[in-house]
Amino acid sequence: MSILAALAHAYDRLPDAPPFGFSSEKIGFLISLNEDGTVAHVIDLRDGEGKKKVARQMFVPAPTKRTADIAPNFLWDKSSYVLGVTAGEGKRHAKFVERHIDAIGASTDTGLTALKAFLKSWHPERFAELGWSEDMKDQNIVFGLESERRDNIRIHDRPSARALWSQMNAAGDTGQAICLVSGERAPVARLHQAIKGVWGAQSSGASIVSFNIDAFTSYGHEQGDNAPVSEAATFAYTTALNRFLEKDSGHRLQIGDASTVFWADGEHAEKVSLAETMFSVFFNDEDAEADLASVDEKSEAKKVGVRLKQIREGMAVADLDPGLASGVRFYVLALAPNAARLSVRFWLEDDFGTIARNYQRFISDMRVEPPPRDGYPALWKYLAETAVLKKRENVPPNLAGDWMRAILTGQSYPLTLLATVLMRLRADKDVNALRVGILKSLLIRNARREVPVALDPENTDKGYLLGQLFATYEHVQTAALGSKVNATIKDKFYGSASAQPRKVFALLDKGSANHLSKVGKQSPGRRVNLEKQIGAIMDRMQPDADPFPASLSAEEQALFGLGYYHQRNEFFKSKKDDTAAIEETDK
Repeated sequence: MSILAALAHAYDRLPDAPPFGFSSEKIGFLISLNEDGTVAHVIDLRDGEGKKKVARQMFVPAPTKRTADIAPNFLWDKSSYVLGVTAGEGKRHAKFVERHIDAIGASTDTGLTALKAFLKSWHPERFAELGWSEDMKDQNIVFGLESERRDNIRIHDRPSARALWSQMNAAGDTGQAICLVSGERAPVARLHQAIKGVWGAQSSGASIVSFNIDAFTSYGHEQGDNAPVSEAATFAYTTALNRFLEKDSGHRLQIGDASTVFWADGEHAEKVSLAETMFSVFFNDEDAEADLASVDEKSEAKKVGVRLKQIREGMAVADLDPGLASGVRFYVLALAPNAARLSVRFWLEDDFGTIARNYQRFISDMRVEPPPRDGYPALWKYLAETAVLKKRENVPPNLAGDWMRAILTGQSYPLTLLATVLMRLRADKDVNALRVGILKSLLIRNARREVPVALDPENTDKGYLLGQLFATYEHVQTAALGSKVNATIKDKFYGSASAQPRKVFALLDKGSANHLSKVGKQSPGRRVNLEKQIGAIMDRMQPDADPFPASLSAEEQALFGLGYYHQRNEFFKSKKDDTAAIEETDK
């Protein structure tokens, strides 16, 4: 199924989808009118207090797509259009008045005639005269009748207003064609509604389908005629996508620069909801599990938590719930900004069971000992390890989308991932569980290597052994000089040791001899144990091979990081055992 068709189909199962021609927008204020058009009240619809007030979501007639032209919305808009006042500069009010007086015409509807009378009598100077709040400026404003205020009926909700809006939409139809989404002959959408909420894109929204310059047209067609999609299908797919992109929709993840939305479809609503909830937690922080925002009852949240734990421990979804494995179709769409358009990072459609199985493989490949403190970190935390200063905005372009796609499809990871992690290790020398997990998974998936989860005392891979040896030299330095060293050998030499061992290891070996001599004066037994550790690692080096080659390949550098991490943490883990052994040797 295509992206647009899947989104249009998803619109049908939205629990509170707006009717055709309407859109969910943030509305800050309501002007309550008397039937003669005079103002009865101005009502602040925002929730919260002080500067943290948030505009309320409300169904209103779909907004006009704006470019550089002045284009007012119908029955609502920003204060610059509705009242002619704004925090900046703007002359849009006259267009708003003109459009509504022409549209309302001779209508006898009480609400529409009240709005018409208000617009005819209103002057922007009255805003200051009436002492209205400065908070109204640049907020979206709607209208209502004072007599219907208690019923929460706005003028745009009145049957006459909805009928008029439908007539206005129908009057704009320029022709019919076979819709590429539905396959039915219907009026074609000339312009598609803007998609809002994509991180980094224009705040006013951007387009997936757009033909706004001559280079994009074909055979003289204009705008939407180049790829005919009906008004109804356009409204359905844009409404669904905008809903999924909302901050607290429960259908959105931010993976690097890729704003990722997901949804499921199936015959059983309970299993569809369960699949969406579980997928959200797959790539979120562990703290999100306690929340499970899309699950209302505590008993249901507990049930989801149990199933999630079983999946992470390797139980197949088919064994857990056969209907969840093959009865739920799952969709994932990642979008990124690209000027006035949106770039599709990836699009995935598959059974939920397949996606869960690929997630289990990701978890298995990433597993290292000792594990990350966060247990199952969010994917964005892994991505932060590839960025300068670990800032999200510094994640290399395309990496997030390419990696997410590889995880969900079970394919090889992007080649840039290995190079990026190795570069960060050489630059900041922070060899942590997240980075080592990435290196391990790359070796397993891309290089098809068997890689240990914890310290492997029998491993003979050159890079792994050199990483162990480097960690041992660092441990010897700490034993001799203590932990308060201005710069450890890791701080000074990790980058060159992992890439060009021959330049560094002879120097490190000479330095360790001096450090061991100092350790021996303090504790002979400890010196013996450290010398044995170094000797055991050197003995595993292939006798016919150069122990310190001139350079290491990217895969060997990844093994270097893994060996260093395993060995370094083994020293911490076995500290008590080492102390007991040293005391026994010193007797």
